[in-house]
Amino acid sequence: MTTQLEVETVTDLVKDATAAPSMHNAQPWKFRYVTEERLLMLRADPERAMPRSDPGNRALHIGCGAAVLNLRVAAAHAGLTLQTRLLPDPKDPLLLAEVRLAAASGPLRDEEGLARLRPAVHQRHTSRHPFADRDVPEAVRTALAEAATGEGATLLFPGLWHAETVLELVHDAESRDVLDPERREDLIRWTRLGDEADTAVDGVPEYAFGPRKRDGRAPLRDFAARRPVADRGSATFERTPHLALLSTPGDTPTDWLHAGQALERVLLEATSAGLATSLTSHPLESPELRWLARDPAIGTGKVQMVLRLGYGPQGPATPRRPVRDVLEIV
Repeated sequence: MTTQLEVETVTDLVKDATAAPSMHNAQPWKFRYVTEERLLMLRADPERAMPRSDPGNRALHIGCGAAVLNLRVAAAHAGLTLQTRLLPDPKDPLLLAEVRLAAASGPLRDEEGLARLRPAVHQRHTSRHPFADRDVPEAVRTALAEAATGEGATLLFPGLWHAETVLELVHDAESRDVLDPERREDLIRWTRLGDEADTAVDGVPEYAFGPRKRDGRAPLRDFAARRPVADRGSATFERTPHLALLSTPGDTPTDWLHAGQALERVLLEATSAGLATSLTSHPLESPELRWLARDPAIGTGKVQMVLRLGYGPQGPATPRRPVRDVLEIV
């Protein structure tokens, strides 16, 4: 029999999990809690997949991996331990993770660094605003790189030449969208304009688009897609944005789930350090462009996400579906 306390605990955990970022804020997850086993299952929601932008569901897995990291943070903060298995059933590829809950019997050795990140779970927002012309301290970069390493990924801060290449790839991806209207279909499906923005529970509402880029080279996808947005305005962005590339050794669904956990851990560390962040997978959605984004010096690793870091507005919170809509307790 499920106790009220257990229901509240699981609900709180899932609420934190669903604060994770996902491509176009599609929130491509479902949760099911099996009371007798104290087992929380995370499943992909194929109805929230993006067949044109993410045909292999790589971004879907990354978003769900980020939700797993938030679960781990919330559990550590609540004094619980989690036994996590990724892709536990080869016959059920939509079952992305199983998480078994248990009360901590001693110090949380492996997860003790996560509990302090709990405040950042709901403070972290994607910022599509200009950042200040200010360097990110080396100590902060080191902490972010270590956060990625702890989750089996690599965070690279590209040099000037490599960063220029990545920015050119972003521009190339934008040009391809203009020439191929079908590439914009997923974006249009997951953006919310006008009155719809005020009542949305998913997608990117117009108030989170940020200003139009009048000048500057920050890698930002224009969610308006040439549609009019009232009172949006324009602004000058950074000429030399601070970029970071998140990579994994392989490119399998397991790697994508690890990438999602690493991404969210980096974002939470960055938020805790006072940084604003935004993400783009735009140049990674075409295989030929993604190949060019890798580290030119060593040529290894699979780039999973491009991050933009800096000091500026944190950006507004984007909507989330109510927990009751994504969690089933049996």
